[in-house]
Amino acid sequence: MDVEQIARRDLAVAFRWAARLNMHEATANHFSVAVSPDSQNFLINPAGRHFSQVRASDLVLVNANDAKSSANVDPTAINLHGQIHKLLPHAKCILHTHMPYTTALACLRNFEFLMLDQNACRFYQRIAYDRDYFGMALAASEGERVALVLGESKNVLFLANHGVIVVSNSVAEAFDELYYLEKAAQLQVLALSTGRELAIIDDETASLVCKQWLEYPKSAEHHFAALIEILDQESPEYKN
Repeated sequence: MDVEQIARRDLAVAFRWAARLNMHEATANHFSVAVSPDSQNFLINPAGRHFSQVRASDLVLVNANDAKSSANVDPTAINLHGQIHKLLPHAKCILHTHMPYTTALACLRNFEFLMLDQNACRFYQRIAYDRDYFGMALAASEGERVALVLGESKNVLFLANHGVIVVSNSVAEAFDELYYLEKAAQLQVLALSTGRELAIIDDETASLVCKQWLEYPKSAEHHFAALIEILDQESPEYKN
């Protein structure tokens, strides 16, 4: 398969598994992946397609500098993803969701992700926070503002009163990050709900564990390959 065919397959896998894991909002939320070296050409889900039904051929090829190429895509998707791809070319894959536990934490005033368990430490000093909610991204200027808040040094952006954006070099890496972020967020919501004192991991240990996560051999690749294998057996039409 060529670069675009692989990207179409992988992004379709991400949509299907986001639906299976309840990390989606039906036909809302958007995933995209760049298919050109400069990240200006990218694939994204079409308006109105349910996450659980996305197929490789459904994905729309968009140019970040050509509004005409995005006629079949939700405007908020173009304004967010288009500006991030345009301004942050290192963000090859962009996953934006309102997944429940992470979004719950994003709705807490001035909340910062707690180094509470091993999964949380993966995101040590890798999260940016957008504290200002201005409604839906119905203008390119909002997408530009969000891209600047995310910046070039972070991989996760908490959007106050909204959701989360995860960016990475590939669909496999981005989905692996999204998965573990939601697992860590779920644990934090549960731990906070007890009202008991939290045992926070110290900065030195959290930094070490983050490094261990990022250097762990082929973790994301193995995870994503397993997801592909399951879909190949149970829902092979996703590749069509």
